[in-house]
Amino acid sequence: MARILYGYPGSRSTRVAWMLEELGLDYRFVRVDLSSGQHRSEAFLRLNPGGKVPVLEEDGFLLTESVAICTWLGDSHPESGLVPRCGTHERALYDSWTCFILSELEQPLWNMAKHRFALPEEYRLEGMKRTALWEFARALKALEAGLDGRPCLVGEDFTAADLLATATLNWALANKVPVESPAIRAYLRRHTARPALARAREREEQGEPFA
Repeated sequence: MARILYGYPGSRSTRVAWMLEELGLDYRFVRVDLSSGQHRSEAFLRLNPGGKVPVLEEDGFLLTESVAICTWLGDSHPESGLVPRCGTHERALYDSWTCFILSELEQPLWNMAKHRFALPEEYRLEGMKRTALWEFARALKALEAGLDGRPCLVGEDFTAADLLATATLNWALANKVPVESPAIRAYLRRHTARPALARAREREEQGEPFA
């Protein structure tokens, strides 16, 4: 099976590379140079008209959006336990947490990033950072309350929901956004230490260039 992950180190593609490593699946990592605008090239837009990474290609099938990709991979390999089976309470909780991660935890970070470098300069608002930091702090409190002292978001075992939350929290720290809760910091350390994440980061750095 030919499986290709198009991405860029430190972007949302890290989530998918991490998921692939957790599952032990073979794949090629193709590095799309965001800094030079390769994601806006005609060749890449044929893969994703939205011009964003990640894109997973599997035997000609193309899938975008990191949460959708991770969930599909987990559904395709139910024996891994990384994504709970459909129709279970655990799956309902998994879906609830992934929606929260996208809409509440990640969104303030992405808003700050957009107004720092992604949007055209005439549309950037310096003052929105204060609001986004407040929103992120509120989301962190909700995350801590939802964990309620447990090691993982869905039951006692690591799932792709923890992968997505950990990747998002690491993105916050990389951009010097405060994550001060001792409970959240412990949660973050626990899951960041997983060997599959280290392998994913190494694969991203060694990826072949997009042509």
